[in-house]
Amino acid sequence: MSKKWIWGAFAAIVVLAVYLRVDFLRSVNHLIPHDTFYYDQMVRQWLDTGVYAYKSKTSNALVTPGYPLIMTAVYELVDYTKRDPFPYLRYLNVLLSLGNLTLLFLMARRWTNDAVALLTALLTAIYPSFVWTNGAVLTEVPAAFMLTAYLYAQLIAFETRKPIHAGLAGALLGLTALIRPEFMPLCVPLYAVYWFQTRDRSFWKPLLASLAGLAIVMSPWWVRNLVVMDRLILTATQTNPFYAGTFPYLNWNDGLVDQKGKTEKEVAYERLKVGFTQHTGLFLRWFTIGKLEYTYGKIFMGAGHKPMYRIIPNPNAFHATIVLTGLLGMLLSLRRWRHPLVLLGTVIVVMSAVRLLFIPDYRYNFTVMPLIILFCSYAAYRVCRPLTARLFRSRPAPRGQVQ
Repeated sequence: MSKKWIWGAFAAIVVLAVYLRVDFLRSVNHLIPHDTFYYDQMVRQWLDTGVYAYKSKTSNALVTPGYPLIMTAVYELVDYTKRDPFPYLRYLNVLLSLGNLTLLFLMARRWTNDAVALLTALLTAIYPSFVWTNGAVLTEVPAAFMLTAYLYAQLIAFETRKPIHAGLAGALLGLTALIRPEFMPLCVPLYAVYWFQTRDRSFWKPLLASLAGLAIVMSPWWVRNLVVMDRLILTATQTNPFYAGTFPYLNWNDGLVDQKGKTEKEVAYERLKVGFTQHTGLFLRWFTIGKLEYTYGKIFMGAGHKPMYRIIPNPNAFHATIVLTGLLGMLLSLRRWRHPLVLLGTVIVVMSAVRLLFIPDYRYNFTVMPLIILFCSYAAYRVCRPLTARLFRSRPAPRGQVQ
């Protein structure tokens, strides 16, 4: 396949993606969920009084500053005292969403092939959550973009084995963690799998460079917490997601333990102790199949929009097909377990395991859905390989690509 055809097809997909996202923003009413309300309140207070605090008027570290900083920059640029900043934040989401699509296309093209890359871009363009969330003033869109950017840089670092590339990847991971802190430890399992794949005895050098890049980006937040909060806080102090995750199937009134006079963390640990000893079957199901179903079982609907913006007839069926086909793609990629695709599969596995520790929600499948779509496209290519081989055989695969 000629390069002109490939880039022409990609340009057409981008035009489709732009149309869907902009038309969505312009044609529906956007609801303001409670998280957005609290973020807006927090940023206005920060700008007006200099106090960085979430749901409070006194300084705290309940949330990391990545997204509040993005919001603050937009509020200042548009003069939030005279203009509503939300429309500008939504169009920024569109740009980040398109950036994510482009990075996924480049990633798939570099480490698989043109067919997988174009199908990945097309599915990313029309996947309903990736359209709906552009109306949400939440962390999802920037976090997904930064995670993809980090993974792209990290795979290049594994390929080149240059400390400067590893350091850049670590810095991007730091920026991702400032938006969504659950990603901060991600480089450790990735380097463990990389070592298992290569047995590179010098793997610790790029790992140290990656950790240094991460620390440089995170250090202003750590210093702020030492100065303002009088203690080292690596990410954030919010305990509610961990606490809420100990209620099987979100049964808030199960009366498992007495909560009077106890902190959320104390109640959570007591619930885990009682739950796994006295209700073992229930808690085992909840902390495995139950939470996975609550995380991946349905598509994330965004922040709310009326009327419903229909992109495809049955979004949940489409989502389920992508998830199941993506799982197949992950299994197929294990046949070449030294390939970079295995590292991307590791991200999905690790983050799914991390999600088991906290309250599950369909919202939390969003950030790894780009990777699942890539694996879905890879599985479709492998299943339809006889046909795609004829269509795409004119262009030999670059080094390292999957055939």
